[in-house]
Amino acid sequence: MEVLLLLIVVVVAVLLIARSKRQPDKSTRSKRQETSELKPRLGASPTQNTSRPSRFDAGSVVPKPTAAVLEGAAYVVDGDTIKIQKKQVRLFGVDAPEINHPYGKKAKWALVSLCKGQKVRAEVTAEDDHGRTVAKCYLEDGRDLSAEMVKLGMAIDWPKFSGGKYRALEQPEARRKLWLADARQKGHMKLWEQFEARQASRKVAK
Repeated sequence: MEVLLLLIVVVVAVLLIARSKRQPDKSTRSKRQETSELKPRLGASPTQNTSRPSRFDAGSVVPKPTAAVLEGAAYVVDGDTIKIQKKQVRLFGVDAPEINHPYGKKAKWALVSLCKGQKVRAEVTAEDDHGRTVAKCYLEDGRDLSAEMVKLGMAIDWPKFSGGKYRALEQPEARRKLWLADARQKGHMKLWEQFEARQASRKVAK
Protein backbone atom coordinates (compact mmCIF):
# COMPACT_ATOMS: atom_id res chain seq x y z
CA MET A 1 0.00 0.00 0.00
CA GLU A 2 2.79 2.42 0.88
CA VAL A 3 4.55 1.57 -2.39
CA LEU A 4 1.38 2.38 -4.35
CA LEU A 5 1.01 5.76 -2.66
CA LEU A 6 4.64 6.54 -3.39
CA LEU A 7 4.17 5.72 -7.07
CA ILE A 8 1.11 7.99 -7.27
CA VAL A 9 3.04 10.90 -5.69
CA VAL A 10 5.95 10.38 -8.12
CA VAL A 11 3.61 10.33 -11.17
CA VAL A 12 1.80 13.51 -10.04
CA ALA A 13 5.12 15.27 -9.46
CA VAL A 14 6.39 14.29 -12.95
CA LEU A 15 3.15 15.55 -14.58
CA LEU A 16 3.38 18.90 -12.76
CA ILE A 17 7.01 19.39 -13.80
CA ALA A 18 6.22 18.57 -17.43
CA ARG A 19 3.25 20.99 -17.49
CA SER A 20 5.27 23.84 -16.02
CA LYS A 21 7.88 23.45 -18.79
CA ARG A 22 5.25 23.59 -21.57
CA GLN A 23 3.59 26.80 -20.25
CA PRO A 24 6.12 29.68 -19.91
CA ASP A 25 5.83 32.05 -17.01
CA LYS A 26 3.27 34.86 -17.58
CA SER A 27 5.68 37.56 -16.50
CA THR A 28 8.26 36.33 -19.03
CA ARG A 29 5.66 36.26 -21.82
CA SER A 30 4.47 39.84 -21.12
CA LYS A 31 8.07 41.08 -21.15
CA ARG A 32 8.61 39.51 -24.57
CA GLN A 33 5.47 41.21 -25.91
CA GLU A 34 6.56 44.60 -24.60
CA THR A 35 10.00 44.17 -26.19
CA SER A 36 8.51 43.23 -29.58
CA GLU A 37 6.13 46.21 -29.48
CA LEU A 38 9.02 48.58 -28.85
CA LYS A 39 10.88 47.39 -31.95
CA PRO A 40 10.14 49.52 -35.06
CA ARG A 41 8.32 47.84 -37.89
CA LEU A 42 10.31 47.04 -41.01
CA GLY A 43 10.38 50.07 -43.34
CA ALA A 44 8.52 52.30 -40.90
CA SER A 45 9.83 55.73 -40.03
CA PRO A 46 9.99 56.69 -36.36
CA THR A 47 8.10 59.90 -37.22
CA GLN A 48 5.79 58.38 -39.79
CA ASN A 49 3.00 60.75 -40.93
CA THR A 50 -0.18 59.14 -42.21
CA SER A 51 -1.43 62.26 -44.03
CA ARG A 52 -0.16 62.67 -47.60
CA PRO A 53 0.61 66.11 -49.06
CA SER A 54 -1.61 67.19 -51.95
CA ARG A 55 -0.21 66.83 -55.45
CA PHE A 56 1.20 69.83 -57.29
CA ASP A 57 -1.47 71.19 -59.61
CA ALA A 58 0.13 73.12 -62.47
CA GLY A 59 -3.26 74.30 -63.69
CA SER A 60 -3.86 76.34 -60.55
CA VAL A 61 -0.63 78.32 -60.88
CA VAL A 62 -0.85 81.86 -62.23
CA PRO A 63 2.56 83.12 -63.44
CA LYS A 64 3.67 86.39 -61.87
CA PRO A 65 3.91 89.36 -64.21
CA THR A 66 7.47 90.06 -65.30
CA ALA A 67 7.12 93.82 -64.80
CA ALA A 68 4.81 96.09 -62.81
CA VAL A 69 4.68 98.77 -65.52
CA LEU A 70 5.27 98.75 -69.28
CA GLU A 71 5.52 102.01 -71.19
CA GLY A 72 5.98 102.88 -74.83
CA ALA A 73 4.41 102.93 -78.29
CA ALA A 74 1.59 100.42 -78.74
CA TYR A 75 1.18 98.02 -81.64
CA VAL A 76 -2.50 97.04 -81.89
CA VAL A 77 -3.28 93.33 -82.30
CA ASP A 78 -7.08 93.51 -82.01
CA GLY A 79 -9.79 95.45 -80.19
CA ASP A 80 -8.59 94.54 -76.70
CA THR A 81 -4.97 93.52 -77.21
CA ILE A 82 -1.82 95.57 -77.82
CA LYS A 83 1.93 95.03 -77.74
CA ILE A 84 4.30 97.25 -75.79
CA GLN A 85 8.05 96.55 -75.95
CA LYS A 86 7.17 93.30 -77.78
CA LYS A 87 5.10 92.20 -74.77
CA GLN A 88 1.49 91.25 -75.51
CA VAL A 89 -0.92 93.10 -73.25
CA ARG A 90 -4.65 92.57 -72.85
CA LEU A 91 -6.79 95.53 -71.81
CA PHE A 92 -8.09 95.14 -68.29
CA GLY A 93 -11.78 94.46 -67.64
CA VAL A 94 -13.23 94.62 -71.16
CA ASP A 95 -13.98 92.30 -74.06
CA ALA A 96 -13.83 93.29 -77.72
CA PRO A 97 -14.76 91.14 -80.74
CA GLU A 98 -12.17 88.90 -82.39
CA ILE A 99 -10.81 90.10 -85.75
CA ASN A 100 -12.93 87.58 -87.70
CA HIS A 101 -16.09 88.34 -85.71
CA PRO A 102 -18.66 91.06 -86.51
CA TYR A 103 -17.14 94.51 -85.79
CA GLY A 104 -13.78 92.88 -85.09
CA LYS A 105 -11.83 94.96 -87.63
CA LYS A 106 -13.67 98.15 -86.63
CA ALA A 107 -12.73 97.55 -83.00
CA LYS A 108 -9.09 97.10 -83.98
CA TRP A 109 -8.99 100.34 -85.97
CA ALA A 110 -10.77 102.23 -83.19
CA LEU A 111 -7.97 101.18 -80.84
CA VAL A 112 -5.36 102.08 -83.47
CA SER A 113 -6.83 105.61 -83.66
CA LEU A 114 -6.66 105.98 -79.88
CA CYS A 115 -3.05 104.76 -79.61
CA LYS A 116 -1.62 106.46 -82.71
CA GLY A 117 1.29 108.75 -81.81
CA GLN A 118 0.75 108.07 -78.10
CA LYS A 119 2.99 106.62 -75.43
CA VAL A 120 0.85 104.07 -73.60
CA ARG A 121 1.40 103.24 -69.94
CA ALA A 122 0.37 99.70 -68.96
CA GLU A 123 0.03 98.98 -65.24
CA VAL A 124 0.18 95.20 -65.00
CA THR A 125 -2.51 93.54 -62.86
CA ALA A 126 -2.18 89.83 -63.69
CA GLU A 127 -1.69 87.25 -66.43
CA ASP A 128 -4.61 85.46 -68.10
CA ASP A 129 -5.05 81.73 -68.78
CA HIS A 130 -3.06 82.07 -72.02
CA GLY A 131 -0.03 83.66 -70.34
CA ARG A 132 -0.82 87.12 -71.68
CA THR A 133 -0.21 90.14 -69.48
CA VAL A 134 -3.38 91.92 -68.34
CA ALA A 135 -2.97 95.63 -67.60
CA LYS A 136 -4.79 98.88 -67.00
CA CYS A 137 -3.64 100.93 -69.97
CA TYR A 138 -3.55 104.72 -70.04
CA LEU A 139 -2.87 107.30 -72.74
CA GLU A 140 -0.57 110.27 -72.13
CA ASP A 141 -3.50 112.49 -71.12
CA GLY A 142 -4.60 109.93 -68.50
CA ARG A 143 -7.50 108.40 -70.40
CA ASP A 144 -8.21 104.74 -69.67
CA LEU A 145 -8.05 102.76 -72.93
CA SER A 146 -10.58 100.19 -71.67
CA ALA A 147 -13.07 102.94 -70.84
CA GLU A 148 -12.53 104.67 -74.19
CA MET A 149 -13.19 101.46 -76.15
CA VAL A 150 -16.41 100.85 -74.21
CA LYS A 151 -17.55 104.46 -74.80
CA LEU A 152 -17.01 103.99 -78.54
CA GLY A 153 -19.20 100.87 -78.52
CA MET A 154 -16.27 98.74 -79.67
CA ALA A 155 -15.92 96.76 -76.42
CA ILE A 156 -18.12 95.70 -73.54
CA ASP A 157 -17.52 95.49 -69.82
CA TRP A 158 -16.42 92.08 -68.49
CA PRO A 159 -17.79 92.06 -64.91
CA LYS A 160 -15.96 88.84 -63.98
CA PHE A 161 -12.67 90.75 -64.19
CA SER A 162 -13.65 94.42 -63.86
CA GLY A 163 -16.22 94.13 -61.08
CA GLY A 164 -18.61 96.06 -63.35
CA LYS A 165 -16.34 99.10 -63.53
CA TYR A 166 -17.16 99.91 -67.18
CA ARG A 167 -20.77 98.72 -67.41
CA ALA A 168 -22.27 102.20 -67.05
CA LEU A 169 -20.18 103.38 -70.02
CA GLU A 170 -21.64 100.81 -72.45
CA GLN A 171 -23.60 101.98 -75.49
CA PRO A 172 -27.29 100.89 -75.35
CA GLU A 173 -26.98 98.45 -78.26
CA ALA A 174 -23.40 97.34 -77.57
CA ARG A 175 -24.19 93.85 -76.28
CA ARG A 176 -26.58 93.12 -79.13
CA LYS A 177 -24.01 94.37 -81.65
CA LEU A 178 -21.08 92.53 -80.06
CA TRP A 179 -23.17 89.42 -79.45
CA LEU A 180 -20.29 86.96 -79.74
CA ALA A 181 -18.31 88.76 -77.04
CA ASP A 182 -21.43 88.74 -74.88
CA ALA A 183 -21.89 85.02 -75.57
CA ARG A 184 -18.33 84.30 -74.45
CA GLN A 185 -18.94 86.05 -71.14
CA LYS A 186 -22.06 83.95 -70.59
CA GLY A 187 -20.24 80.73 -71.48
CA HIS A 188 -22.27 80.14 -74.66
CA MET A 189 -19.29 79.00 -76.72
CA LYS A 190 -21.54 76.85 -78.92
CA LEU A 191 -22.59 80.11 -80.63
CA TRP A 192 -18.92 80.71 -81.47
CA GLU A 193 -18.61 77.22 -82.94
CA GLN A 194 -21.72 77.70 -85.05
CA PHE A 195 -20.55 81.11 -86.30
CA GLU A 196 -17.08 79.87 -87.20
CA ALA A 197 -18.55 76.79 -88.94
CA ARG A 198 -20.67 79.11 -91.12
CA GLN A 199 -17.61 81.23 -91.87
CA ALA A 200 -15.62 78.14 -92.88
CA SER A 201 -18.42 76.86 -95.12
CA ARG A 202 -18.62 80.25 -96.89
CA LYS A 203 -14.90 80.13 -97.63
CA VAL A 204 -15.26 76.66 -99.09
CA ALA A 205 -18.22 77.82 -101.23
CA LYS A 206 -16.13 80.65 -102.68
